[in-house]
Amino acid sequence: MDIEKILKESGTSQKDLVPLLHKIQAAYGHVPLESIPAVARHLRLSQSEVFGVLTFNRSFRLEPKGKIRVTVCQGTACHVRGGGKIVEEMEKKLGIPAGGTTADKKLSLDKACCLGCCAIGPVVVVNGTHYPLVSPQKVDSILEKAKTAE
Repeated sequence: MDIEKILKESGTSQKDLVPLLHKIQAAYGHVPLESIPAVARHLRLSQSEVFGVLTFNRSFRLEPKGKIRVTVCQGTACHVRGGGKIVEEMEKKLGIPAGGTTADKKLSLDKACCLGCCAIGPVVVVNGTHYPLVSPQKVDSILEKAKTAE
């Protein structure tokens, strides 16, 4: 979808900024940096105001996510059972921080506040496949399966 078409279908007041950014992200999978000047003009805001909202609100992404999405639950039950160590191991193995995407754009690593799988945590989800009772020792196996499941 074209940015100009999204802008034409959106309101023009400051309160329309967040919904407009969500529409752009839904269309592109992220909010392209190139769209910021057009959004700013459309809403009569400065580019820094638009960028500030994009970087403050964690639901927005400025970079496209990888084809393979790995999410590690960090909810209370998963956290107390070692979810943090699983994130650390994933970051180490992939060479990216949580929230990042590998250089080849194949894989993204995210943390979730809760995936609702408390009884089987810590949980890792790879493109919709749930891996229960994950330990740092299982990270290599999960990542190998993820990379071959493209």
